[in-house]
Amino acid sequence: MAVDLAGKLRVGISSRALFELGESHALFETRGVEEYSNYQIAHENEPLGEGVAFGLVKKLLALKNQHEEASVEVILLSRNSADTGLRIFNAIEQHGLNITRAVFSRGETPWKYAEALGVHLFLSADAGDVRLALEAGIAAATILPSTVGDNPSPQLRIAFDGDAVVFSDEAELIYKTRGLEAFIEHERSKANTPLASGPFRPFLEALHRIQRDSNPQDSPIRTALVTARNAPTHKRVIHTLRAWGVRIDEAVFLGGVEKGPVLKAFGADIFFDDQTTHCDSARQHVATGHVPITSVQRA
Repeated sequence: MAVDLAGKLRVGISSRALFELGESHALFETRGVEEYSNYQIAHENEPLGEGVAFGLVKKLLALKNQHEEASVEVILLSRNSADTGLRIFNAIEQHGLNITRAVFSRGETPWKYAEALGVHLFLSADAGDVRLALEAGIAAATILPSTVGDNPSPQLRIAFDGDAVVFSDEAELIYKTRGLEAFIEHERSKANTPLASGPFRPFLEALHRIQRDSNPQDSPIRTALVTARNAPTHKRVIHTLRAWGVRIDEAVFLGGVEKGPVLKAFGADIFFDDQTTHCDSARQHVATGHVPITSVQRA
């Protein structure tokens, strides 16, 4: 009997986003696939350290383990072969992670399997794979290097930038091409017109469905919108979320103030933004995923 994943929140993650594989990846880049394969096989029973997205995955799996109604599935999508991938599955077992599904594509990009499996979010350390996934309409982000530790709170906390992430980049393009005053005037005139969807809307809606089925005072998930917008451009954002019927627990309109300390205050397990400047600030404090949607759209 076939297993139906349709009702589940599905997250695809690469092995380098989940585990610390810097040493073996450097070996692959400098000495090639054969030496990399020999190294992984020789060390396949040695534990792997936690990668940048490990804490996020651990909390997602806690939802799967403790709240069956949450219906969460984490799927490993790896460029390893099945042979070298054995070390990854051994590490999954050693860390006690409830991940049972995996794709090993042996050097090929695994993003197409993210599409085939209908994942709501694809996280990878490979920027090229992320771009391909975004072009296919999948919410995807490049996990950036960070030395930030786990957030000890049991609640899963996810923060999003607005334009070009949750929403389309239509307004952001006006700001970039015509300047701040034109952006403000445009957004003021469109205050009651919902923004078009960005790549992360389906993922946000999937989180919202879990929140909707939970007690608001004891929800396992808390979300935040952390945006460079401020008044009066905040109105269109609020009206858009109302039109979508989507819940955002916290909204921070910073008007250009640095995002990193604010994200630390929120306690984000991960933050998604399309701007490298904001990502560089954020990754000093929280795990961060870069969403290169604007450059993808212009390509």
